Amino acid sequence: MRWINSPHQNERPPGMAVDMIVLHAISLPAGQFEMGYIEDLFMDRLDCSVHPSFADLQELKVSAHFVVDRKGGITQFVPCQRRAWHAGVSSWHEREGCNDFAIGIEMIGDETHPFTQPQYRETARLCRQLMQHFPAINRQRIVGHQDIAPGRKWDPGKQWSWSKFDRSLSRIRRLHLEVK
Repeated sequence: MRWINSPHQNERPPGMAVDMIVLHAISLPAGQFEMGYIEDLFMDRLDCSVHPSFADLQELKVSAHFVVDRKGGITQFVPCQRRAWHAGVSSWHEREGCNDFAIGIEMIGDETHPFTQPQYRETARLCRQLMQHFPAINRQRIVGHQDIAPGRKWDPGKQWSWSKFDRSLSRIRRLHLEVK
């Protein structure tokens, strides 16, 4: 697993336990699936003049704990014990501010292209590893961004098959990921 320390993070509130995973989808620009612009966004070095769709990202400070690329490669940007800035205005079961208690995983993808088999496998492996580190996380506490910010966010969207993810999650046996 690749490690890059994003400046877009801070401390979780005192005593706040990690008990949820939020799955996201990201593509910069839309329909392009390379890591470069995503890494630049999370590292606060995105040149917003290189593509018209980046204009809205000018002052955005965003990160996730992990990004899973189309080949299943994983990059960690924020230590799990710290708060990444991935969920925005959000709530789950009447708890506001999901960044406080959730791990954010971005998968490179969009609303029109299916996610890849390596993404399902490695996202499931990462979730299974996180479930071991944070026992309060179970399958019911792995949700999509659209679940915690309905009407505001669409991801991971209709292209993400929760049943395929569940099958992958149940088949994971080897946990070889070392998360920070």
